[in-house]
Amino acid sequence: MIQRRRRRMVAVDKPRKILVCTVCVIALVGLLTGYVRVFPSPRASDSSDPHKLPTQHEFNYQKLSAEKKWTEEVAPPHLSKQQSSPHLPKAPVSLHKFDGASGNLDSEKLWKLPEYRDFLPCIQPSSNYTTPDKTRGYLLVRTNGDLSQTRTGLCDMVAVARIINATLVVPELDKRSFWRDTSNFSDVFDEDHFINALANDVKVVKKLPKELSSGTKIVKHFKSMSSFKYYRDVIGSLWEEYRVIRAAKSDSRLTNNNLPSDIQKLRCRACYEALRFAPQIEAMGKLLVERMRSYGHFIALHLRYEKDMLAYSGCTHGLSNAEAKELETIRDETANWKVKEIDATEQRYRGQCPLTPKEVGIFLNALGFPSETPIYIAAGEIYGGVTHMADLRSRYPLLMSKENLASAAELEPFTNHSSQMAALDYIVSVESDVFIPSYSGNMAGAVEGHRRFLGHRKTISPDRRGLVHLFGQIEKGLLKEGSKLSNRIIEIHKNLQGSPRRRGGSVPGTKSMESTHSEEAFYTNPLPDCLCQKASQTVNTSIRESNRKLDRSMQKEQLLLLKVL
Repeated sequence: MIQRRRRRMVAVDKPRKILVCTVCVIALVGLLTGYVRVFPSPRASDSSDPHKLPTQHEFNYQKLSAEKKWTEEVAPPHLSKQQSSPHLPKAPVSLHKFDGASGNLDSEKLWKLPEYRDFLPCIQPSSNYTTPDKTRGYLLVRTNGDLSQTRTGLCDMVAVARIINATLVVPELDKRSFWRDTSNFSDVFDEDHFINALANDVKVVKKLPKELSSGTKIVKHFKSMSSFKYYRDVIGSLWEEYRVIRAAKSDSRLTNNNLPSDIQKLRCRACYEALRFAPQIEAMGKLLVERMRSYGHFIALHLRYEKDMLAYSGCTHGLSNAEAKELETIRDETANWKVKEIDATEQRYRGQCPLTPKEVGIFLNALGFPSETPIYIAAGEIYGGVTHMADLRSRYPLLMSKENLASAAELEPFTNHSSQMAALDYIVSVESDVFIPSYSGNMAGAVEGHRRFLGHRKTISPDRRGLVHLFGQIEKGLLKEGSKLSNRIIEIHKNLQGSPRRRGGSVPGTKSMESTHSEEAFYTNPLPDCLCQKASQTVNTSIRESNRKLDRSMQKEQLLLLKVL
C-alpha cells in the first residue's frame, strides 16, 4: 500500500518538476532575449545616393552624432559567390567584433568618434554679400600637382576670382608633372555642377570668348600664400591693361588666415559643395565603399609608400642599396625637384619620412586593432610590392584596395589616369570609419579637413617623430612589442584623433614667409572659419565648462601638432 502511494507521488511529482523546469527555461530565454541586439538594416533609411559626399544643405544642421552607422552583415549581391572576384578576401563569418556588437569595450573604443563634436558647417555668406555682376576680365588657371593640390588650388582660385572680380574659365588640369595624366576637368569633376553651384559667388564659363582667345594675355606667377590686399591691389590693377590674366600655378597661392570671413566661407563652399567628382567616379567610389562596408567597420590607410614619394623625400629606411640608388636617380633626373642631396637618416628622425608598411603594422597592433580588421589601402603602386607589404599583410590579412575590390573591367575607364584613380581613394578615405595617413602630405591633409567638415570623423595622425624613436629601440632590442609599447603609443596619440580644435598658427620662432608656410593648412582644418559650435541638448554640464574642456583638448593637440612639425 505504502509502495503504491510512493509510486503515485513520483508519478505526480515528475510532470510537476518538468513543468517547473519548462517555466524556468522560458523565463531564462525571455531574460536573455532582452539583451540581444537587433541590427537595423541600413537600407531602410538610405537615400538614393547614400555614399555621395553630403553637402551643407543635406546636413540641415542636425546633430552629427546621428550620423549613419554601417552595420551590414550580409554581403551585397555583387559579392555573391557567383560574382565575386576570386582574389577578393572573404568577409569574416561574424562581423560583430568589428562593430562593437559583442560588447567588447576595447573594440568600441577603437571605432568611437572623437569627443566635443557639436560643430556644424556654417558657410552661408553674410547679409552684405552680393552676387557677381559685371566682371572686369577673365582668369585662366592651369593647376599643378596631384589630385589634392588640384582640389585645394581650384578652390583658392575661386576665391581669387571673387577678390579680383574676374570671370573664371574652367581650369586646365596639370598634364606635365610626374604623373603625366591626360585628364581634363570634366573627366575628374562634375563641370556643370561646379558652374551652377558657384553662380551666386563667381561667374564661371567653360571657354574663353573667341574674340579674346588670340588677344594679349598676361601670365602671372601669383606669390605663394598671398593676402587679400595683394590680390585686390596688385593683381587687380592688371585689369587696367589686360582683359585676360593667366595664373601660372594654383597651389598654395592664398594665405591660410587673416582673410575676410566671406572669402573663407567661399573657399569651403567651393571645396565641399561645388567641387564634386564626375558622376562616373562618384558611382565607382560608392561601389567601393559598399564593398568595404560588407566587411563591417574599416580603416582607410593612406599608405604613402610609392616610388615618387620616397624619391622626393629621400627616405630609404628598410630598402636595399639598389632600391635606394634607383630613388636617388629619379630625384636627380626630376628637374622641378630642387633638393637633390638628402640625409635619409636625419630625414627619418625628424619625422619627415612616411612610415614603412612594417611600421604601420606595429602601430596598428599597438593601438589595439585586431588582426581581422578590414583595411583599405588608399595608395598607388607600393614601392617594392609584395616584398615590402609582407609584414603588414601577415599582421592584417584583410588588406583591400580598389584593384581587388573591383574587377579590371570596372576599373578600366580610370586605370591610366592617376588623378581619377586617386579620386576613388579620396572618396573611400573620406567615408571610412577611421582614416590613418602614414605621412602628412597633400592627400592626408585634404581628407582630414573634409572629414572634419563632415563632423570630425575619426582621423588618427601618427606622431612620426615620436614613433621613429620607439621603432629604433625595437630594432636595437631595447624594447619589445607588447603592453609597454602599446601603452606608450596610445598615450602619444590620445589627442591626435581628429577632435575639434582651432587651426594651428605659425610655429614659434619662425619669421616672415617661413612663418606663413609653417601654419596649418586651411583645408586641413577649416575651424573656426567654416565650422560653428552648437549647444548640445543632451549635455548636462554648462556650456562654459564644455568650452573649457574643448580648449584644453585643442591646446594639447596643437602642442602635439607643433612637435610633429
